[in-house]
Amino acid sequence: MDKSHRDSIFLEEAEILSHDSFEGDQYLLRVRAPECADHARPGSFAHVQCDPQRPLRRPISIMRASPGEGWVDFLYKAVGAGTRLLSRRRPGECISLLGPVGRPFEVRARRPLLIGGGIGMPPMIFLAQTLRSQADVHPFVVLGSEAPFPFNPEPSRILTPGLPGEVIAAAPLLESWNIPSRLASLRGCPGCFEGYVTDLARHWLEALDEAARAEVEILSCGPHPMLEAVASLASEFGLPCQVSLEEFMACGVGGCAGCAVPIESETGPTMQRVCVDGPVFDARQVFAGIHTNTASTPRR
Repeated sequence: MDKSHRDSIFLEEAEILSHDSFEGDQYLLRVRAPECADHARPGSFAHVQCDPQRPLRRPISIMRASPGEGWVDFLYKAVGAGTRLLSRRRPGECISLLGPVGRPFEVRARRPLLIGGGIGMPPMIFLAQTLRSQADVHPFVVLGSEAPFPFNPEPSRILTPGLPGEVIAAAPLLESWNIPSRLASLRGCPGCFEGYVTDLARHWLEALDEAARAEVEILSCGPHPMLEAVASLASEFGLPCQVSLEEFMACGVGGCAGCAVPIESETGPTMQRVCVDGPVFDARQVFAGIHTNTASTPRR
């Protein structure tokens, strides 16, 4: 197992540059953290001290990073005492940040299908950011949320065959990068697909011919039930799939093993730590009972 990602974890006092709130207790936090920004990869996260009152850190996925300007963006939802304290922090203050942590996504396909749900959306946006400059890679992004989206969806200008005609809502940032995206919601949002992200992804997959579908790889982050459904979809179509797991953790650097999950390895069942052995795993290792089809790795 490659462990090179464990050699680039830095401790920084990160200055808050901006901190914006959105419906549904969602927040977009930008901090100045040059080392984290320089080494962050899609799928990695930072272990953040939300407030001096709460010494235990919280893992938060990295949504964007600018190595040149030294900033990192986090989109998070305030759901507990720690993140609620974090939501009160203001620009100019500093927070202790440990990162980037974790094994990132590794895109090996010409047509990566990125599926993000809820607070699993940020890694997909970061991944799309890194793919935008690769001319031979053509990603499609599906995002879903039970809460209001932390952005104003806009009609897509990018033609994406195979989708229902009324499904036109897209993420503005991805549109500005010329990366096609569509949104799924059960809230009756105009232009969004009324259903689950996996159902929307199925429409896209079924519209591809056999040769194009052979170039697809699924990469996903979101709640565990959603990832299980994504793994099932990948198995149905015989596609390789990587999933990024969400788990409670204390130390965040592999010492406490509090985030260990059962994984099906080449030598049999084992326990691996989400923080440093993941958070990205092959879906067949996590959902061994579902993802049983043998899928070859697509080539660019």
